[in-house]
Amino acid sequence: MENILIMNDEKIMQKYKEKNAWGMSCLIDLRNCSPMLIQDEGYIRKFAKELCDFIDMKRFGETQVIQFGEIPGYSMTQLIETSLLSAHFADESKSAYIDVFSCKEYPPHKTAEFCKSFFMADEMSLNIILRY
Repeated sequence: MENILIMNDEKIMQKYKEKNAWGMSCLIDLRNCSPMLIQDEGYIRKFAKELCDFIDMKRFGETQVIQFGEIPGYSMTQLIETSLLSAHFADESKSAYIDVFSCKEYPPHKTAEFCKSFFMADEMSLNIILRY
C-alpha cells in the first residue's frame, strides 16, 4: 500500500480522483496551542467558518460548540454538504484534535497547516486516509 502522507497535496487529490475514493479523512493533532484561542467559543466558531471557506466546503446548519465531559475543553461539530468537520480541544494539555471528513477532495497538508496557524500551535501531526 502506498504511503499517501508523503505525497504533496496535488498528488493526493489526483490519487483521490484516479482511485474513485468515496471520501478523505484528515486527522490533525495540534500540540501546544494558544490556551486563549482554544478556550474561546467564538473563536472556535470562527475557525469552523474559515476552515470551510479555506477548503471550499459549504456549511450545513449551525456550528455546534459545547463544553462537556470529564476533560475540560470544547468540542465542535460542523456539518458540511459533503460530510463533517469535528474538533476537540483539551485545555490542560493545550491540544486540539481536528477531523476533516469529506467526499469532496481538498488539500490535506495545506488544511493541516491552516489549522496549526489558526490555533498558534507549536507542533502538528497529520494522518490522511482515503475512504473507499
